[in-house]
Amino acid sequence: MRFTLPILVLAVAFLPAPAAEQPIFEPGAKLKVEAEKGSAGEGPAWDPVLGVLTSGNGNIYRLSRDGKSTVYREKAGTNGLLFDREGRLVACEPEQRRVTRTDRDGKLTVLTDRFDGKRYNQPNDLTIDSKGRIYFSDPRYGSREGMEIRDEKGQTIEGVYRIDPDGKVSRVIGREVERANGVLVSADDKFLFVADNNNDAVGGARKLWRFDLKPDGTVDPASKKLLYDWGKGRGPDGVKQDRLGRLYVAAGLNKPNPPAEPADDVKGGIYVIDPQSGKLLAFQGVPTDEVTNCAFGGDDLKTLYITGGGTLYSIRTTTPVRTNWPSSNQPKQIK
Repeated sequence: MRFTLPILVLAVAFLPAPAAEQPIFEPGAKLKVEAEKGSAGEGPAWDPVLGVLTSGNGNIYRLSRDGKSTVYREKAGTNGLLFDREGRLVACEPEQRRVTRTDRDGKLTVLTDRFDGKRYNQPNDLTIDSKGRIYFSDPRYGSREGMEIRDEKGQTIEGVYRIDPDGKVSRVIGREVERANGVLVSADDKFLFVADNNNDAVGGARKLWRFDLKPDGTVDPASKKLLYDWGKGRGPDGVKQDRLGRLYVAAGLNKPNPPAEPADDVKGGIYVIDPQSGKLLAFQGVPTDEVTNCAFGGDDLKTLYITGGGTLYSIRTTTPVRTNWPSSNQPKQIK
């Protein structure tokens, strides 16, 4: 070996620490309230021009880069929000039981509102892979009336669907889960993470699953792996991932909600979970229930925005998100 020992030691000293050993939230970082008054029940989604968009009170709200909260789209009836690689806003609209896309000039397109002629339950959350394919969950919370999508035995299906760039829609997960909520495709398109949250049923699932995702966008049901189980507490909702692969999962309640959620030891907040082992790496508490979702933003993509109890919070992290948008192209102004 030609290198001397001092040089070798110096080189080793500068190797990055394993992901699990690095701090996840910035040392000393505190949770900050960004917007209140019910404007942030769900979402959120970051845009370098607009700021943060959230779903709340039936509308889409905008928290501008200078900190002002305004209604961006009235009576939108949205839940999950996400920008695609072209900066178009893709939204789950449970009130109208559809998935839409809004162009940068404001044009709205309905991507899908039926599967095999049947209306969806209530499209909830979405994720987009590297090929531009959109995956969305379709649970039903509250009243079970009017649910049209069922299997050959007449059992309701609350699964996950994929929308291809050509508009074709396929179901990728059916009764492999009880009630799909948050969904996320890994950066390498190899895994689909699904938050299975049957939270209003006694003994229902409150679990985070990982499925192998094939190159054609289908799922291998036999690959189903349990990563984390919230037991009898509030289960997982929205899921995001940083560039080191760690999962940020919105879950938990600060007060028990019997009979379906009797546990008082599963606090509300962001659970940071290893995507391979399922180990809990960190937890950031959020004081208002329910903690529904999160998204990275800010110019360095290290600010984690969190929706909880209608309030939009933020906290600084040490690692940026892996993201479709913003891309390397400069965003066009939205009208």
